[in-house]
Amino acid sequence: MRILDNEQLMKFYEIHETVHSIYMVVEYLTGGELIKNISKKIKYNELYLKKVIRCITIGLKYMHERGIMHRDLKPENLMIKSKKERLNVKLIDFGLATKIKVDKYIFRRCGTPGFVAPEIITLEEGEFYDEKCDIFSVGVIFYIL
Repeated sequence: MRILDNEQLMKFYEIHETVHSIYMVVEYLTGGELIKNISKKIKYNELYLKKVIRCITIGLKYMHERGIMHRDLKPENLMIKSKKERLNVKLIDFGLATKIKVDKYIFRRCGTPGFVAPEIITLEEGEFYDEKCDIFSVGVIFYIL
């Protein structure tokens, strides 16, 4: 998160460590989770969907250009910046993010069932996947919206 600084990604400011805890200071997003709007069965018009997907893809493009893939994209990991800025969606939760080119994955098979790309599920020892796994997840999110 330290090397990522983009309007469509939750901003990371600093980290504080104690003997028993780690505290991360991140951007305060007041608009709530995108998933809550989905669970309320709010119907989105085409313009809103276009802007939401645009926010997601801009954030992903920025990450992918820097050699990082998210690997856990799902509606729960999308936050609305504020109630005034409902069209500004930000990616959060980079706990499973990794570099695209690695010698070995810390978590080989990861992500959330239903949103994870097939190449992650069928991964064999010694095989690798790339940033396209995030694009698959965006397609599933778009379908749900």
